[in-house]
This record gives sequence, structure tokens and C-alpha cells, in this order.
Amino acid sequence: MKVKTMPGRLTLAALALVIGASGVSDAADNNVYLHGALVAEPCVIPPGDEEIALDFGTIIDKYLYQNTRTLSQPFAIHLEECDLSIGKTVKVKFTGTENVALPGLLAIDAASEATGIAVGLETGEGQALPLNQNSGSYVLQDGNTILTMKAYVQGEPQAIAQQRIGRGVFSAVATFNLEYE
Repeated sequence: MKVKTMPGRLTLAALALVIGASGVSDAADNNVYLHGALVAEPCVIPPGDEEIALDFGTIIDKYLYQNTRTLSQPFAIHLEECDLSIGKTVKVKFTGTENVALPGLLAIDAASEATGIAVGLETGEGQALPLNQNSGSYVLQDGNTILTMKAYVQGEPQAIAQQRIGRGVFSAVATFNLEYE
């Protein structure tokens, strides 16, 4: 028997069929366990803001050899309809593949032409946001809250020392998770 989970109301309809049919057949007792959690989130991400694209433009390799990293580029996570009775703070965690040579920084995708670089993340104030770790707490505002972050490109130490940063187009993907308190 295949059990397919479907979103929203369809999940409830499928569950009702499974339970209703269980008394008719000779199925073993208690062989399907379903779990879930219904929660209230203090804020919502507005439609269209679920994905954030950041273009670093053209980066000159000589700049990385001299400075090890680029200047930071700002981006923001927009939160709307924040209800402070449900939560007053939020922590952000960016998850993704970590660069081996630069722990805490995001590895570029394997299909990228460029090599010897990684993407770093930081708060709006310039404090490092290591990949796969929660940030400090941000205070939510009643209504709308904007979480300002920054990203930068950094050369790997060995690639800089040997002047072997590979030129070309690159991309990297991280997922952000919000933890409300």
C-alpha cells in the first residue's frame, strides 16, 4: 500500500480513507503511525520574498589576492504580520554546503566555473554568521520586521597564496531557517 502525503485538506481526506478502510481488511493492528505538529508562527514571509537573489557582479581576482575578500553586499529577509504575543525574537540559520578550506563559509556549487572561493554571511553590523549555526536573536517589531544581512566572496587561503583562484561564473545556494522565541 502506498501512502502519499498531500498538502492541506487533501491530507485529511486521504487519512480518513485509510482509517475507514482499516476495519474492512485483515490488516495488522497499528501498522501505520502518523505524526505532525500544527504551530503558530509570529511572522510570515510575504509571497515572492521566499527566495533572495544576490548578484555580486564582476569580481576581479587581483582584488581577492590583495584583500582576501570582497566588500559585503546587503540583502534583507522581510517578515510581515509579526504578532508579538506569539514570539518576540527570531534567530536565523543559513544551511548549505560548507567550504572545506573556509569553515563556516558557503561552498560554491560544483557546476561553477570559478574555483578557490567561498561565500561568507554576516549580520548588518558585520558580525560573522557561520553556516549551519543559529545567529544571535533579532528583536521582532509588531507588524513588519526587516532582518538586514550581508554576503561577501572570500578567496581560499591556499588559492590566494598560490594565486590559483579560477575565474568564471559561480553560484551558491543556502537555505535560511527562522527560529522564533
